[in-house]
Amino acid sequence: MRHARRSLQRIARLAAVGGLLCGGLMVTSAVAGESSAPPDGPGGTVPPAELGAGLVSQLGTSRTAGSWIGSDGRPVVAVTDAEAAAEVRRAGARAELVRHSMVRLRSAADALSGAPRVPGTAWAMDYSSNRIVVHADSTVSATDWSRMSGLAEDIGSFVHMRRTGGTLSTRLNGADPIFARNGRCSAGFNVTDGRQNFVLTAGHCGPRGTAWFQDATGTRQLGTTTAGSFPGSDFSLVEYGNGEAPSATSLVGVGGDQEVRITAVADPVVGQRAFRSGSTTGVRSGRVTALNATVNYPEGTVTGLIETTLCAEPGDSGGPLFADGLALGLTSGGNGDCTIGGTTYFQPTTTAMAALGVRLIAEGSGTGPVPPPSAAGAVAPGAVAPGSWGLPMFGGSVSFRTLTPGLLVIAVSLLGLAATGLIRSAQRRNSYRRRYARSWN
Repeated sequence: MRHARRSLQRIARLAAVGGLLCGGLMVTSAVAGESSAPPDGPGGTVPPAELGAGLVSQLGTSRTAGSWIGSDGRPVVAVTDAEAAAEVRRAGARAELVRHSMVRLRSAADALSGAPRVPGTAWAMDYSSNRIVVHADSTVSATDWSRMSGLAEDIGSFVHMRRTGGTLSTRLNGADPIFARNGRCSAGFNVTDGRQNFVLTAGHCGPRGTAWFQDATGTRQLGTTTAGSFPGSDFSLVEYGNGEAPSATSLVGVGGDQEVRITAVADPVVGQRAFRSGSTTGVRSGRVTALNATVNYPEGTVTGLIETTLCAEPGDSGGPLFADGLALGLTSGGNGDCTIGGTTYFQPTTTAMAALGVRLIAEGSGTGPVPPPSAAGAVAPGAVAPGSWGLPMFGGSVSFRTLTPGLLVIAVSLLGLAATGLIRSAQRRNSYRRRYARSWN
């Protein structure tokens, strides 16, 4: 009987140790599964965005219809045939079979662009639904809505019309505020052409020759707009009055005297989480929903924009869009506000800098964003909680839900070890008492 009890205890201890090892492996696998990039062949990895873009380039626009980052952080590629889907899966991405190729989507977008312009409308390719979504704000008349709807129907059922609230407008009136005689904007990024230093901001903020100041009274001169484009694109350069930027790096203010260091320029990817900073509404976060968007502002049409779920308000124009220390865009315009939410469009920094012949003022090889200290207090809807700047953008953060099964196995195993230990201690005490009692008899 005693031998059987010892055997059961030994089995229980071995099971508990095995449970600890199993739980540890489950936790390790969960961390690896959420934080690692998809494989790029044996022994290598690439970021999800690069993998998706590379597959689209490899397969061509007649067999694909864009790529995006899924909710699990993995790249998703829209493909038009089973063979292309198999190639995407072999590369480590997820394939989504769709009806319409990028060639057809672009043809539809060209047809929309060729029609008479309707201020208050915008459109972009929604890769995940494989359609073009046309937005029309409250200023679009019933006649124009009917005409646009007829055009969408003629192009095909994959062109979807959608009414939006508010008014689609530029956000004239960030990061740090900059003031002109006709209004206020936000500074974007510090850039240089190798000889002079500039502020990169939105083109609709002011034409060439606009004088800018650091205060609303116009006593502290900042510089003058020397180049830009609007409409068509939406970017401009403000040359510092003394030719010198106030910092040897490009920094973005995020409130509370905290700053984020920007070290490089990049194009965003659909599904990516990003941040925007502006002088009116501070820092907000959201996701990129579309690229190459076309917006018909009252002042004119702007193409090639980034569409996002971030909010913005007048005065945020020109402010920076960024993620992981990368400069992504400049606030152009949108609808809604930061109370009810809305859609905001951004001018990509890559195309703006290429057109202007400037580069980011960046010190060193790049250390990523500087995380501000955490602070207690409520965070406004869409605002960013302090201390969140270091979060990976592509699913690199590990959720507690994913770790729960492994942690439970570890907890149960530890309880099992503790229980068997207590039982063994009790048995040893009883055995000692019996021997002690016999010796005194």
